[in-house]
Amino acid sequence: MTRVYEDLEPTDPDWTRWTGAHVLRRQAAERGDQVYLIAPEENVTITYAQLLEGAERVAGGLRAAGAAKGDRVLIMARNSSRFVLTWYGTAVGDLVEAPVNTAYEGEFLRHQVQLVQAKWVVVDDTLADRFIALREQLGNQIEAFWVINDSGDVDAAVQRLQQAGWRAYPWDVLQEARRYDGPEPDARDLTAVFFTSGTTGLSKGVAMPNAQMNFFAEITRCLTRFTEHDTWMAVTPLFHGNAQYMALYPALIAGGRAVIRSKFSASRWVDQLREHDVTVTNFLGVMMDFVYKQPRRANDADNKLRCVFAAPTAWSILDDFKKRFGIEAFVEVYGTTETSCPILSPYGEERPPGAAGLNAAKWYDVIIVDPETDLEVPVGQVGEFCVRPRHPWISSLGYYNMPDKTVEVWRNMWFHTGDAVRRDEEGWYYFVDRIKDAIRRRGENISCYEVEQALLAHPAIKECAVIGVPADSEAGEDEVMAVIVPNGELTAQEVWDFSVGRIPPFAIPRYIRFRADLPRTPSEKIQRNVLREEAKTATDIFDREALAKA
Repeated sequence: MTRVYEDLEPTDPDWTRWTGAHVLRRQAAERGDQVYLIAPEENVTITYAQLLEGAERVAGGLRAAGAAKGDRVLIMARNSSRFVLTWYGTAVGDLVEAPVNTAYEGEFLRHQVQLVQAKWVVVDDTLADRFIALREQLGNQIEAFWVINDSGDVDAAVQRLQQAGWRAYPWDVLQEARRYDGPEPDARDLTAVFFTSGTTGLSKGVAMPNAQMNFFAEITRCLTRFTEHDTWMAVTPLFHGNAQYMALYPALIAGGRAVIRSKFSASRWVDQLREHDVTVTNFLGVMMDFVYKQPRRANDADNKLRCVFAAPTAWSILDDFKKRFGIEAFVEVYGTTETSCPILSPYGEERPPGAAGLNAAKWYDVIIVDPETDLEVPVGQVGEFCVRPRHPWISSLGYYNMPDKTVEVWRNMWFHTGDAVRRDEEGWYYFVDRIKDAIRRRGENISCYEVEQALLAHPAIKECAVIGVPADSEAGEDEVMAVIVPNGELTAQEVWDFSVGRIPPFAIPRYIRFRADLPRTPSEKIQRNVLREEAKTATDIFDREALAKA
């Protein structure tokens, strides 16, 4: 019998109340004096009552300046309590937050500002000049800025924006505004636009209604079994959903505490857990590996952490990681910003290696298809993962201001993720790769992700990206190349020797290339297309077969 995930039940069964505003007001009424947010780098602690007041003042200030229902508020700021209050302020005020990566500038920034037609901007003082550099291109679209004091140069940044012809104010004036007391937003209303990374083209803005953002948070709360007695530490950027609706928002729904750090620190991670008795936290990408490679300490397990939400889980080090740090459970999902998470791992259950989880079948229909025909493939075969919700408003409204891209991914009544996935007989789903990144070598399908995870277990490999490059003798097929960022002295032969017994022979990289770092998008996704293009002409590539013949 095929298994499904059965533990996903929202806190509030009435979906019409699935809004940030409703949850915030309910929690402020029930537990007003209880601490919600801790921002250690600012030495700031905020209770539920203070959170509501601060959010309502932000909403009141934006509304008083002219912002109307549905207006997009661009937020370009580093992690801080002011970012959190701005985000919740847009939710309370029936406005739409559009968080932007703080690495963006030039054309990346211009595209996103104009795509969402933002009239209002909240920005750190250190980032304000990036908008001034785009003054001519942005024209009169933006009506006003509120500047967060990030470096102590807020007044000067406000003055420069004003000299460029914009209304601009210190962010703190929003906390002096009259509290917004307007009607509660509708669960179907647009509440956020989160941007994709744009690895193959212009970034797209995922339009998220209130109900979807709330449901995403409920998924994470259920996944981690987070309660009012727990404390969640978020170390990823607030301009990503991982910190917002997969960390801080679940804590809000459960009535627990949230600790927001200014940035991730592998060396201080355990100390930060102890500092505030953290019980749940997140890992993204190679963060788990970075922590694991820190020097071991006798008191590593002296903490209250019980659950880590890792996306993805580094399987090669999982068992030792749990034992070393005294962790009860690792949980994982498979999903997208567009669809939320239809695949979840049961808490505390041992999964088959590489499995992301089971289908939350009460909420989502899923299917794996041949990407060329859209016909379902047999169980066990790799295909494109497609999904559709069984409940309205728990998936996105489409790509903001990009109807052609929306139609492109919704085909034959399914959302096409572009991900290569397989399912086993028991019902476990396994992410294999992006369809466009998949490698086929001598009749075998190879997962870049699985090869990367195996290589990252080497202590001298800091980061790596596996790509397919054209085979020199087999038309239409690939050879495997590993682009490696070393952490110390490392040779190609050492990588090949390490691979034997850990990676199937057909998947061991033929080519090795060392790089000082990996090219990334502003949202930190590896630009494999850049690596593939470089491989065409690079002269610093080690060829296993050529060396074997020498």
